[in-house]
Amino acid sequence: IYDLAFKPDGTQLIIAAGNRLLVYDTSDGTLIQPLKGHKDTVYCVAYAKDGKRFASGSADKSVIIWTSKLEGILKYTPLKRQLRVLLSAHLSGVGWSLHRARTSALGLGFGYSLQSYFSMLLHNDSIQCVSYNPLTHQLASCSSGDFGLWSPEQKSVSKHKTSSRITCCSWTNDGQYLALGMFNGIVSIRNKNGDEKVKIERPGGSSSPVWSICWNPSSATSTQLLNPSTPDGQPFQGRNYPNTQPKPSLAKLEAICSCYERNDILAVADWGQKLSFYHLSGKQIGKDRVLNFDPCCISYFTKGEYLLLGGSDRQVSLFTRDGVRLGTVGEQSSWVWTCKVKPDSNYVAVGCQDGTISFYQLIFSTVHGLYKDRYAYRDNMTDVIVQHLITEQKVRIKGRELVKKIAIYKNRLAIQMPEKILIYELYTDDSADMYYRVKEKIIKKFECNLLVVCSDHIILCQEKRLQCLSFSGVKEREWLMESLIRYIKVIGGPPGREGLLVGLKNGQILKIFVDNALAIVLLKQATAVRCLDMSASRSKLAVVDENDTCLVYDIHTKELLFQAGEPNANSVAWNTQCEDMLCFSGGGYLNIKASNFPVHQQKLQGFVVGYNGSKIFCLHVFSMSAVEVPQSAPMYQYLERKMFKEAYQIACLGVTDADWRELAMEALEGLEFETAKKAFTRVRDLRYLELISSIEDRKKHGENNQELFLADVYAYQGKFHEAARLYKRSGHESLALEMYSDLRMFEHAKEFLGSGDPKDTKMLIKKQADWAKDINEPKAAVEMYLSAGEHMKAIEISGSHGWVDMLIEIARKLDKAEREPLAKCAFYFKQLDNPGYAAETYMKVGDLKALVQLHVETHRWEEAFALSEKHPEFKDEVYVPYAQWLAESDRFEEAQKAFHRAGRQGEAVRVLEQLTHNAVLESRFNDAAYYYWMLSMQCLDIAQENEGQQTEMLQKFHHFQHLAEVYHVYHFIQRYTEEPFSFHLPETLFNISRFLLHSLTKETPLGISKVNTLLALAKQSKALGAYKLARHAYDKLQGLQIPDRFQKSVELGSLTIRSKPFHDSEELVPLCYRCSTNNPLLNNLGNVCINCRQPFVFSASSYEVLHLVEFYLEDGITDEEAVALIDLEAPRVSKRENKWQEMMTDNVQSLKLDDSTDIIEDDDPFTAKLSFEQGGSEFVPVVVSRAVLRAMSRRDVLVKRWPRPLRWQYYRSLLPDASITMCPSCFQMFHTEDYELLILQHNCCPFCRRRIDESNQ
Repeated sequence: IYDLAFKPDGTQLIIAAGNRLLVYDTSDGTLIQPLKGHKDTVYCVAYAKDGKRFASGSADKSVIIWTSKLEGILKYTPLKRQLRVLLSAHLSGVGWSLHRARTSALGLGFGYSLQSYFSMLLHNDSIQCVSYNPLTHQLASCSSGDFGLWSPEQKSVSKHKTSSRITCCSWTNDGQYLALGMFNGIVSIRNKNGDEKVKIERPGGSSSPVWSICWNPSSATSTQLLNPSTPDGQPFQGRNYPNTQPKPSLAKLEAICSCYERNDILAVADWGQKLSFYHLSGKQIGKDRVLNFDPCCISYFTKGEYLLLGGSDRQVSLFTRDGVRLGTVGEQSSWVWTCKVKPDSNYVAVGCQDGTISFYQLIFSTVHGLYKDRYAYRDNMTDVIVQHLITEQKVRIKGRELVKKIAIYKNRLAIQMPEKILIYELYTDDSADMYYRVKEKIIKKFECNLLVVCSDHIILCQEKRLQCLSFSGVKEREWLMESLIRYIKVIGGPPGREGLLVGLKNGQILKIFVDNALAIVLLKQATAVRCLDMSASRSKLAVVDENDTCLVYDIHTKELLFQAGEPNANSVAWNTQCEDMLCFSGGGYLNIKASNFPVHQQKLQGFVVGYNGSKIFCLHVFSMSAVEVPQSAPMYQYLERKMFKEAYQIACLGVTDADWRELAMEALEGLEFETAKKAFTRVRDLRYLELISSIEDRKKHGENNQELFLADVYAYQGKFHEAARLYKRSGHESLALEMYSDLRMFEHAKEFLGSGDPKDTKMLIKKQADWAKDINEPKAAVEMYLSAGEHMKAIEISGSHGWVDMLIEIARKLDKAEREPLAKCAFYFKQLDNPGYAAETYMKVGDLKALVQLHVETHRWEEAFALSEKHPEFKDEVYVPYAQWLAESDRFEEAQKAFHRAGRQGEAVRVLEQLTHNAVLESRFNDAAYYYWMLSMQCLDIAQENEGQQTEMLQKFHHFQHLAEVYHVYHFIQRYTEEPFSFHLPETLFNISRFLLHSLTKETPLGISKVNTLLALAKQSKALGAYKLARHAYDKLQGLQIPDRFQKSVELGSLTIRSKPFHDSEELVPLCYRCSTNNPLLNNLGNVCINCRQPFVFSASSYEVLHLVEFYLEDGITDEEAVALIDLEAPRVSKRENKWQEMMTDNVQSLKLDDSTDIIEDDDPFTAKLSFEQGGSEFVPVVVSRAVLRAMSRRDVLVKRWPRPLRWQYYRSLLPDASITMCPSCFQMFHTEDYELLILQHNCCPFCRRRIDESNQ
């Protein structure tokens, strides 16, 4: 038997036997049908993955393709270099069929004509192996010198030559690559087109023919690579190791990285008697494994976890996918040429040289161990996985040998292998630690049925014999039993003195201590022991016998406490946290028994192996799981018998919140307050915890009326009638009354009202009123509150609903001594906009302060002023809010008067300062000028009233006057630069710009832009011919940060001004009227004459220099005297008799106006005073005497009559015919025509905004 193949569904086995194919039924081994078609020995057979066809190759150099119905549909052969269609007449007994082609010619079943196959490249040697692509179903057929690739879609077989004889072939899982094993020791990996991609040369070359290869069908990478272990078998988990734990080598880490390239792993067996593994890239995995025989076949299990090897050793061996030998599947009498695994099963078919076919079933038994919440089990036959059943953590311990037995106890883990026992220990004593390290190695072969590990010993069970070995392998003690040992369990104890529970086949149960040679007989029963467990206190013993019956014994009395009614138990376990609870499984049910209560059942598959709290550890097939089982049923069993403390212990193992609440309620009704308190704490019910706390406090103070306590409990539970009966029975009817009143059950409350206690009646009415309020019956509630004397609550309800009539009625009925309710009434009157009723209420109480506040809040100023006149102590409380209200209404003059009247000068100043600051920030410079002027006048008033602050206030006065003028002027500049059109003449803007620039020599106030000022000056200077001044302005602009919108204009102006002459127009040059000096347009001294230092007086509208000269009075002359001395008559002028000169000729008669004008006589004493000493740098003022004053005309003199402490200022007009008007409020000077025009426009002074009556205009 050279080859065999399973049908993918596993129902049929195809065997190559001689020159025939034998088809067997795998279910019973019967021969279904022999297939004839080859004329020589059949060497190979392969089934397609889809199960539709299979192929066979023979020494006759032909390949036949068969259908799943065992019909031959295609045969290609080298005879005459053509393809023959085998007709059914030529092969008797074989189900061949002839298929009609789509053309008239004879064709094959795949729809191709017969002629198309003459071009196929066929084999010239015997067929060595065939293999189907698992995805595309492309067939690879290999011979001694070439291989061919054929698929139903192709019309020819693509043939590829090889350098050596091909012995075996295998496709990758994805069908992309084909591996070829050759007789010269080379493995060639080709793509599906036949091109070689990787070449692997085995050591030994032609002396080590590659006889069998196979790709691992699993898509997962090698366990050895994904979970590499350290030399002592410790797991590698990507984290920091303790100092005692070695780290993996660099080569191993490189292997880890490389394995992620592809998951395809190739197993190669050669006649150098070695087994090797390779990646698809050709990189070898690990080292060669020596076999000590010539391998003829290799085959993976369906999932790739194991592989089979057979050959010259005349047996089939089982290996892990990493190449670790696990054992022998079956021994044969001749060489094994082929072995295959039935798909998706553990059945193995073996074919031998002598024609023997063997069929084996492999059973992989569960090897495991359990201790409390740690479960260890075998995986992949060589690894051990330790699982923490609570945290679900797992750790893999890698091994390189077959794991035969596992035992676990506390921090110890024992693993038995064929030639040794490894003892592991945890790194730390932490209960959650999952890192094991090798503690000891016992290098010795042991044969045992059971293995148990303790803290310092290993226990081996051999039929009737128990042996106790130290970790060094020395036998310390031995026990010989009367019967076969069926069960062993470590039940704990001090290290080195642990106790064992042993169950025998004869029904005897013993306790053995590892440090004692004598076994203690606990009891003996009639049936054999299958499973054992001892309760936490070691007072009870649970046994499952061979009749599947669960029995519970008292160890001390040997009495049978419980026997399961139905014999369906297979395992039993006591709860490690509760003495009286056990569980046993069987028949698909889990049985939980608490104390002597009936058994509670629920469905559960598997074997119970542990019971810890509410978790039951169950082994089902090969899987261990922790099942959370609520302990509700046993808890309710305890509750039914009023065993609250025991029920609480059960609940602590794990019940739902509803069960906890039920336990708490039952314990509370049973007056078991301690248990109830713990249970309510679990569910976080603060309400009942407060009740229990209050009852405990009352008990501490000597109260012990149980009925009263129970009544409180019933009241909290909503059992009100039961609570009321208990209150009445215990003599506390008032508590029942209070309870029903709180519940608004007033009809029931009246039953407990009593005979005549007015307090109870009042309380009931009050609560009834509360209830009426809550159910939205406010009027009824008000009436009840009034009848109960609760005026405040009645007032609050009336006020909240806006019932003014009800409120005034209540207020008029109240006595004036009840100030709080009356104040509340007044509050609601104010809130409801009834100040009259509020004033009436305050008058009734006599609260004048509140009355004043009422008038102020409602802006009833006349009443407030009248009250402040009668009661001066309220002056501040009236006038200060009044002033603030006026300021908010933009009535600043009235606000200032109110602040003055209230004596709050500082308040007036602060309000104006804030208004001024806001106006500057908002670019309302005209308003800022007005506010600064008001501030200056306010400072002057303060200086007049307070001599201590006179100097400071006068300084502020002059400063604010200056700022008022600056902001007043800048208002026009700002409008000129921001607005598209200007209403001012160029000469006016020119004068304003010059005045502002000269005023900014010392500082630049907030909000004023020098850029805007210089830009306006430059433009107007250029327009009026003052080119020198314009150039200076543009030069100054170059040193400032110019906004983007002006940048282009400034640059253009700077360039064009240089084309103009470097001088100013003489018409623009200002004249000093004192010394008649022409001043430059740009004056470094500011707005004063450069010669006589006389300050210029400007018109407040056009800002031209006015023909006024300020003069001062000699010492000793008062302002009143000076005004009296000034002559009201006009000064004398010398007039020429004839101003007009008449000229008459014969033909012409003409009149000529004389050039002389009215002038002040040369002997005017004021003119003489204008002279000054030339060359001085100090300003010499004009000082006049009484005689000079007498010579002056009143209409030539303007007087600024400042209030004290300032002196008056006097100005003499040097051009009497040019009229000048001065504002009587701010004392600003104007040309009369300009002033009259501004008054007509604004109806007020443009500077101080004082309204002018028409009679004064």
